[in-house]
Amino acid sequence: MPRSPHLPQLLICAVLGLLASSAQAIAPSPAPDSLQPLLVTLNERLSIADLVALTKWDSGKPIQDSAREAQVIANARKLAVDRKLDPDEVAELIAAQIEANKLVQYGLVAQWRAAGKAPDTPRPDLANQIRPQLDELQNRLLQQYAAFAPYRNDPECANWLAKERSSLIKDGLHGQALIRATGELCVADQ
Repeated sequence: MPRSPHLPQLLICAVLGLLASSAQAIAPSPAPDSLQPLLVTLNERLSIADLVALTKWDSGKPIQDSAREAQVIANARKLAVDRKLDPDEVAELIAAQIEANKLVQYGLVAQWRAAGKAPDTPRPDLANQIRPQLDELQNRLLQQYAAFAPYRNDPECANWLAKERSSLIKDGLHGQALIRATGELCVADQ
């Protein structure tokens, strides 16, 4: 029986078609639209840590403020119940934000101590200007977290975070803090 001269070409095309379709099948899913706004808010909260560090530098107050942290987490738990979110998950998320903020504050204060001075920039009032801003950000953060929460168990969650987070990092200190701030977002096996 004579062989068709086109048979090898057809086989190659079929194999390439199978490879292309299997590559498409394993392509990662795109990040949900709710992730980027959440990350922007987390990053905005970290930027405020710079201002908090300045006020603590000027006042000589310690960075660690356990009473304030407990108050912020308790408030977040109440808001979680009101928004039908898991209070324990929200407490973990907010605790991660606090730890990330302190990471920035400790890092900046250490830099300023080494330099012998802090930057000569305006200092907003911690109690009357910065904390209300942080409270407003917490409300926005919880709304955005609620929108993102259904995706936390997705196997691609950590990959989405890594990709989306990279565009927000402005320096090493804030980058590490943003990684810490997002540490509680994904719960899929990694």
